[in-house]
Amino acid sequence: MLRGTVELIGDKSISHRAIMLSSISKGNNKISNFLMGEDCLSTVACFKKMGVDIELNNKEVFVKGVGLRGLKTPSDILDVGNSGTTIRLMMGILAGQNFESTIIGDESIGKRPMKRVSNPLRSMGCDIAGKDDANYIPINIKGGKLNHIDYHMPISSAQVKSALILASLYGNESSIIHEKVKSRNHTEIMLKSFGADIEVNNLDIKINPVEELFNKDIYVPGDISSAAFLIVGALICEGSEVLIKNVGLNETRVGIIDVIRKMNGNIEVVEEHEICGEKVGNLLVRYSPNLIGTTIDKEIIPRLIDEIPIIAVLATQADGDTIIKDASELKVKESNRIKSIVENLNTIGANVIELEDGMIIKGKRKLQGGKILTYSDHRIAMSFSVANLISENKVLLDSDKSIDISFPGFNNLLKELSK
Repeated sequence: MLRGTVELIGDKSISHRAIMLSSISKGNNKISNFLMGEDCLSTVACFKKMGVDIELNNKEVFVKGVGLRGLKTPSDILDVGNSGTTIRLMMGILAGQNFESTIIGDESIGKRPMKRVSNPLRSMGCDIAGKDDANYIPINIKGGKLNHIDYHMPISSAQVKSALILASLYGNESSIIHEKVKSRNHTEIMLKSFGADIEVNNLDIKINPVEELFNKDIYVPGDISSAAFLIVGALICEGSEVLIKNVGLNETRVGIIDVIRKMNGNIEVVEEHEICGEKVGNLLVRYSPNLIGTTIDKEIIPRLIDEIPIIAVLATQADGDTIIKDASELKVKESNRIKSIVENLNTIGANVIELEDGMIIKGKRKLQGGKILTYSDHRIAMSFSVANLISENKVLLDSDKSIDISFPGFNNLLKELSK
């Protein structure tokens, strides 16, 4: 069982954005509760190469912003490591600079499609080249003056949306981005606090170009995507009760809470408040022996896309079928997560049917254990570490090194709560 109180490391999405916006603002910025995971450190390294003075001190980061147009020609190739957020959002910023840059990443990033960002940026006048017509790294960007854009998003992607919002800061006049389904909106919230001229009207986002962004101290709330692993662990381990403090509860990110409630899970939000424009609260989670299956589809998928691997583990302990569909975006994450989840769950004794855009998980099943392949995907590794808590035999990972990408200290925390 899991018992105890924890306060999680900062949200990964917000930590990335805090570094980027602090770097292109004017003045000194302090970021508290920053996530010192490998992905976020890749963002730090890239902006240091562009002349930004960034100092790391435990969970605090001090950034001397150079202004909207103060970045310098990179001292080296910009290596984003494993971080899709870094490459896609940074492409939007680089498009408006007066220099040329080249972006690379690791093997996983090399398989992730970038044309979804390259093409709309080209329509704004940016010169972008790369492998397979700039769909894959290495990608070369010759920044410069940008035109405005009126863009209807073909897919729901906070990374693509954010890249275009950031590029629009450098546009010649107002840009409008239209979403089909609302995706996470951390960029919009944070940009407003830095003084950007941005209006959000339901699914339409209007961005007016500005001369400068201004410094802002930021507190990064706990990452609900990281909390998800502890939440599910508490729900499925008999006798568990865990209080997770100061978790970000942004409405575009709390789909997992809605799903857990539909599945009859025992989760409460207590002491809700607001920090830096973001909703924050404590989550009290207790063992839930009477879980039921549910359907997860297109309306909610953007609000829990990163949590689907651990939700799939939860679904193995629910009575009845859980159907996940309209989730083809999972195929272009750090691994093909549909394939990774289905194969590995079946390996350890679950009954899961693969769909073109999701899966059907048949419950309730006793997990037997076995050897699984993480595909160097941090969310797969953590999900099956949680599955190990209730498995009759050990669930053995081929490697757990990828966990440091988003949740350094996860294994130790799981052990502490298991005492």
